[in-house]
Amino acid sequence: MSTNPLKARAAELAARVTALREELGRLVIGQEVLIRDLVLGVLAGGHVLLEGLPGLGKTLLVRSLARGLGLDFSRVQFTPDLMPSDVTGTLVVEERQGERAFRFQRGPLFASLVLADEINRATPKTQSALLEAMQEASVTVAGTTHRLPEPFHVVATQNPIELEGTFPLPEAQLDRFLFKLEVAQPAVDAMVRILDATTGSAPKDVQPQLGPAEVCELQAMVRQVLCGSHLLRFVAELLQATQPTAKETGRYVRFGASARAGQAIVLGAKVHALLAGRAAVERQDLETCLLPALRHRVLLSFEAEAEGLRVADLLPRWTAVAEKVLR
Repeated sequence: MSTNPLKARAAELAARVTALREELGRLVIGQEVLIRDLVLGVLAGGHVLLEGLPGLGKTLLVRSLARGLGLDFSRVQFTPDLMPSDVTGTLVVEERQGERAFRFQRGPLFASLVLADEINRATPKTQSALLEAMQEASVTVAGTTHRLPEPFHVVATQNPIELEGTFPLPEAQLDRFLFKLEVAQPAVDAMVRILDATTGSAPKDVQPQLGPAEVCELQAMVRQVLCGSHLLRFVAELLQATQPTAKETGRYVRFGASARAGQAIVLGAKVHALLAGRAAVERQDLETCLLPALRHRVLLSFEAEAEGLRVADLLPRWTAVAEKVLR
C-alpha cells in the first residue's frame, strides 16, 4: 500500500464496500453493527456464525451480501436427516456411449458464499463434513480432491431457542469461525421503519458492487495493512488475560482464547483500517473486533454463569489487564 496506484485502488474498492453497506442497511434496517461486522469477517477471508431469533433478517442479509459482492450464493437448510453427501456432493452413475462411469456431482457447498441455515440441527457427522471443507477449502470424495471456489465463505446461523433435538457445535469446531455475531432485536424506531418497509411495495434488490476477483483483491490488500508491534503485544496480553490461570478473572474461565482468536482480531482490524483509508491498524480497529472474535472462543465457568456474566461483561476487565501490563 506504499504506492499511489495501490492506494487509489484500495480507496476505490473501499468506497464500493461503503456503498454496499449502505444498501444493506437500507434493506436490513436497524442492524448497522451486524452488517459492519459481517462484512469485516468476509473480507478478512473468514467464516461467520450468526446467532439470533427467527424473523430478524439473517437469511435476507446473507443473500443480499452475496449479491452485493457478486458471489455465487447457495443456501442449505440443515436438518437431522441431512447427510454429508447432501452438502459436499456425491458420485453418480452416468452412461455415455453405452458405458457406465462415475461422475462427481457437486453439492451446494460449491458456491462462493454458502448459507448454512440452523447448522446446529444437523448431526455431528454432517457438521464435520462442512467444517472440514471450511478449513481445507476442498472436498475429497472417493479419494479425489475437489477444490472449492475462490473466494469461499460460509455464513452459518443458529437459533438460541428450540434447542431440543439440536447438536451444539463443539468448541473446537466453533473456533473455525472467524467471528460469532449476535443478531439483536431492533429498537422501536427501527421496528417502525421495518414494518413500514416490509408491508408496502417490494424493496429494490442490492446491486452488485464487486465481483469475485475484486473480493480476492481486497482480501490480498488486507494482508498488506501494517499492525505495529505494540498493538500485537496488546492482543497477545489480552489473550493471556482470558486464560483460566489469570489472576484477575481466571475463576470465571474454563478455557481461554487461543492464537486463532488473535489472528481473527488482527485480520478484522486490518479490514477495518483498510476500509477507513488507513495503511496501518489503530487501537480502535482492534477494539471493533475483540468481542466478535472472543465471544465464541472463551468458555466461561459455572461461577460466571451463576453470576450472570458473559464474555462481553469480562472483556473490559481483560482489556484493563492487558493495558496494565503494557504500561
